[in-house]
Amino acid sequence: MEKKEQLYEGKAKKVYATEDPSLVIVSYKDDATAFNGLKKGTIAGKGVINNKMSNFLMQILEKEGVKTHFVEELSDRDTLVKKVKILPLEVIIRNISAGSFAKHYGVAEGIVFAEPTIEFSYKNDELGDPLLNEYHALALGIATKEEIALVKSMAFKINEVLKAYFKKLNVTLVDFKIEFGKTVDGEIVLADEISPDTCRFWDSTTGEKLDKDRFRRDLGGVEDAYQEMMRRLMGN
Repeated sequence: MEKKEQLYEGKAKKVYATEDPSLVIVSYKDDATAFNGLKKGTIAGKGVINNKMSNFLMQILEKEGVKTHFVEELSDRDTLVKKVKILPLEVIIRNISAGSFAKHYGVAEGIVFAEPTIEFSYKNDELGDPLLNEYHALALGIATKEEIALVKSMAFKINEVLKAYFKKLNVTLVDFKIEFGKTVDGEIVLADEISPDTCRFWDSTTGEKLDKDRFRRDLGGVEDAYQEMMRRLMGN
């Protein structure tokens, strides 16, 4: 499958058409951004790690009955996926207080919730991806009640599968952001990526951060953290 014209370029990926109108090629970049693009940088090798990790995790989820956009890994940076129209509804699942949750609600990081929480934000860079609830999503015509219910149930299922999987690797899945898209056939699937860019990973023993927070907070060792997550997940 060959790349045709470029359809889109985001902060972390480029998307190319193929000869099949129902399939596109996603190419991962090393560019890194934080705080809605206010902080920019490069994380060497990030594109390769995020591509391979995301594809690996999507295949695990597929085996557990979660429909995803994944079709085939083409190279270190390129993956063939189903063409989807992304729902402008970012879904955040939190198992432990961290990041913006701790900041917004004035609580310490590291509080383990009795059960996971879910948040939605409106995928709109110009507005800073504001938080919204289900009624806002319906009012804005972002998704139907049925679609929101499906997305919620899929998100919680994804959380249970990934949380258990990472626990075996001595990694705590603190929280993560996912996106869903609608295929040309109208099916809602997990899209975008699952990587240290979109998840908070803490070493279960030391609490060391193994994700993009190292970039956000200038903690150093960003590349090492990404490589460590790849090593634990895939053994290389």
